[in-house]
Amino acid sequence: MSYRHIPAMLSETIHYLGCSSGKTYVDCTLGGAGHAQAICRAMLPDGSLIGIDQDRDAIENARRVLAVYESRVTLVHDNFASLPRILSDLKVSGADGILADLGISWHHLQASGRGFSFQKEEPLDMRMDVRAEIRAADIVNGAQESELIRIFRDYGEERRARRIARRIVDVRKRKPILTSAQLAGIVLDCVPQKMAVRQKIHPATRVFMALRIAVNHELERLETFMDHVLDCLNSKGRLCVLSFHSLEDRIVKHRIKAMAAGCICPRSLPQCVCGNTPKVRSLTPKAVRPSAEEIAANPMARSTRLRAMEKL
Repeated sequence: MSYRHIPAMLSETIHYLGCSSGKTYVDCTLGGAGHAQAICRAMLPDGSLIGIDQDRDAIENARRVLAVYESRVTLVHDNFASLPRILSDLKVSGADGILADLGISWHHLQASGRGFSFQKEEPLDMRMDVRAEIRAADIVNGAQESELIRIFRDYGEERRARRIARRIVDVRKRKPILTSAQLAGIVLDCVPQKMAVRQKIHPATRVFMALRIAVNHELERLETFMDHVLDCLNSKGRLCVLSFHSLEDRIVKHRIKAMAAGCICPRSLPQCVCGNTPKVRSLTPKAVRPSAEEIAANPMARSTRLRAMEKL
């Protein structure tokens, strides 16, 4: 099994994590293990890395890619939302650096065979963790029209959510929608040809993204992760998150802002009564974006937003 993926914003990630020897790091989303490999190089000779991924393919790939660092690496097949439990099970009190790369990999789109890409004829699956029960086909063929509208509108910010959902319901009455190519064709039928040609992205992009988010509970798990990640960091430990669309970035941005805030009392009060003090220092007042050179070399990185914080 070949697992191809180019890590986004690699040098910036290592910089904001502050990687150095003797420290403990967690890569919460191993993917192709490119970031993990760079962290391992930076933490030698006596650092340690905990690598987590919900996709078994990523774990097996990391086992090969990181074999030379085997004595310093622990791999865990799980979801990053479970980070507090994972660290507890490993008897690790805290990490000096935590990375979460929220992007989908080239492997998922081109080689997983799970229907992530609208350009392929594959089973409509979209599960990152194949142990999960619900597939994309289950949602497409079983959800109420109103629920499909909500998924496409809220998770994909799709303007034609109502029209696409209605068309899906009409089609599935005659035959089930079981492949990625079927679904992509249905979406294309809902977009006037002239408009489809003018669009910068494929008309099915937002629908496929929305379904992937729904199948894998991506936003809910990100919120859970951000709720508890502070407790997983050592003092002066750093968190670095790479997000790839506005819904993810909004969650990360607001959680870091809230943790970095001091007094939250109304300005009308003469003195502070909330007792709230900053818990972190934001390292990225504005999201860091990839360079033009990186985007040219790796187009999948073009929408990346990097945000980082340091625990006080």
